Amino acid sequence: MSNVDTVLNERGSRYGKFVDVAAATQAIQQALYDQFATDKLRDLPSDMGVALDMICHKLARIAVGDENYVDNWVDIAGYSKLVADRLEGIER
Repeated sequence: MSNVDTVLNERGSRYGKFVDVAAATQAIQQALYDQFATDKLRDLPSDMGVALDMICHKLARIAVGDENYVDNWVDIAGYSKLVADRLEGIER
């Protein structure tokens, strides 16, 4: 088994099947982008748009996989902090 296979198997056991996480991610993104200010969200600065997308992905991993895996929760806080810091003049 290759290193990539090992990693994919480990991630699958932690997060669930990738197709399920992908479907959940897109459902969360669609709810966000379709339900609310679509044009506004699509015109956000790149860091905000990517942060929102990554937060959607982390939420999906929590919903489909191990909700007790602390890294997902920390990552959500981290993406939010990166944007908040930039807005306060701190770029990382």
